[in-house]
Amino acid sequence: MMKISRSLFLVTVLSALTFSACAQNSPYRTNYQSCTYTQSGDCANHAVQHHAPGQPGEYYLSFIEFDDQGQLWDRKQLHNMLDTYRPIAGVDDVLLVTFIHGWHHNASPEDGNIQDFRHLLADLSQAETDNDTKRKVLGVYIGWRGESLTVPVMKHITFWDRKNTAHKVGQQGVTEVLLRLEEIVNAKAGMDAAKPQPLKSRFVTIGHSFGGAILYTALQQILEDRFIDSRTHKTSTGNANGLGDLVVLMNPAFEALRYATLYDISQDYCRGYFRTQLPKLAILTSETDRATGWAFPAGRLFSTFFETHTTIHRHTCEKVGKDIPMDIAEGQADRHTVGHFSPYLTHRLIPLTASTKRSKDFNYRSLQTLWAEQQASGSFLFENTELIHLGKTVPNNPYLNIQVDTHLIAGHNDIWHDHIVSFVRDLIMISTTPLEQSVE
Repeated sequence: MMKISRSLFLVTVLSALTFSACAQNSPYRTNYQSCTYTQSGDCANHAVQHHAPGQPGEYYLSFIEFDDQGQLWDRKQLHNMLDTYRPIAGVDDVLLVTFIHGWHHNASPEDGNIQDFRHLLADLSQAETDNDTKRKVLGVYIGWRGESLTVPVMKHITFWDRKNTAHKVGQQGVTEVLLRLEEIVNAKAGMDAAKPQPLKSRFVTIGHSFGGAILYTALQQILEDRFIDSRTHKTSTGNANGLGDLVVLMNPAFEALRYATLYDISQDYCRGYFRTQLPKLAILTSETDRATGWAFPAGRLFSTFFETHTTIHRHTCEKVGKDIPMDIAEGQADRHTVGHFSPYLTHRLIPLTASTKRSKDFNYRSLQTLWAEQQASGSFLFENTELIHLGKTVPNNPYLNIQVDTHLIAGHNDIWHDHIVSFVRDLIMISTTPLEQSVE
């Protein structure tokens, strides 16, 4: 009887410790009244916020949250965002940017990812002021339970649990939200149906870590469909499309094998791309990210132990129409993340020893023009970084898988370095600055 009592006591204590260590399992943003955000601490539980109305750096920020089963905590969050953003996008040109956080993060007011995302939105808003597009910047932060345990040591054992949850979230409601956000960008085109004008509104999505896994899981089939695009009057000679205008994955935590089909599609026949083809997917991975570079394959080694793999025969593209055979070991691709699988890497990003000075009359359309003129195995200079083409894809391939120098991204969570924010901002502006009207 004494042994049973002790066992029961231990089970009770362990259960209490486990439950007390659990992260919040409910939505953080439950106030649906719009709130003006001025400084840290403002609008702590508001789902829609407006920063610096009528001033430089103005932007809107909305929050949409999912539970562990990939369901919206409250559809009012989604409806509230749509009801706020649709009227704006129906009148003004907008740049809509969405961010999905990763492991150990959520939509709580004190989460550092939210503050960093605010800085990016403010930078983009300033870039819009300096550019001739002058679009309103609308932000959406997609929250999920990236942190399930709060105890400092115990929370690091949740990697595979949160990985499974991330894919579940991506397979469920996130796709609907992203497609509805894409509708917002097209709102003005619908309003201008009688007198159509070139569409200047654009849509960008960003995912980090397991947030990158959520985003890619939600979009994989959409990206493949829109690359081929079998709509009436669309032929294989057109530009490749994606979701909105650009998808950015930063230190994404998913297997390279999940990317294989998209890579193959873009490399088929070593086809050429038009000068008007803009980037549609950019994957950025730090060369020293231990979470995706070491921990991930170590775990996948056990979870794929009983699976069978083969060698698939593919190719790289030295130039248009010129392929070089390449073998892909499926087992390696299934155990390593997309950013740590060498055969699929297409670029390397390094810091410049001296920043490139931009003139007062700098315009992002000129940067876009230079992008169209890229050469295989060449490089492209940004403000603080150099993007080196590795010669495996033809110029203007819309998919970039970039290995990032450790001085730019030191590890898994160090994705907000000033030079990386500058690079992402410029890549967004290249991908979203409207082309000249004659080729729009």
